[in-house]
Amino acid sequence: MELGQPTILFLTVCAVRPASWLATEVVRESLVRIWSEADGWLVGDYVLMPDHVHLFCGPRDLQFTVERWVEFWKRQFSREHRNAGWIWQRSCFHHRLRSEEDYAEKLRYVRENPVRKGLVSDAAEWRFGGTVEELRW
Repeated sequence: MELGQPTILFLTVCAVRPASWLATEVVRESLVRIWSEADGWLVGDYVLMPDHVHLFCGPRDLQFTVERWVEFWKRQFSREHRNAGWIWQRSCFHHRLRSEEDYAEKLRYVRENPVRKGLVSDAAEWRFGGTVEELRW
């Protein structure tokens, strides 16, 4: 890793299992709006699976840790949907991407996840994903 390279994290956040509520239009719209309004981190590409979300993010404010940011948007989401019974797992998994190749590999993995899980036959058919902001390597 070289000095001056961007900080992009690969992040996975899970719902309390068993769960199948994440891959819905209501959840997608809510999360995209919350991510867009939060100023601590930028969200790039994301994919919602029935029980977890994968996303790529980068810090906008270095004083705001990824853990605090995830806690913030999960809390915002839970307030909006308090009667739905949708519960997030407490922690999350994140991995700092070390190279452009690492980023490309993880992005392929994320985009193909619905195919591997048998939810669609072609990744382009999965409608519960997209890009909020362009993260440039």
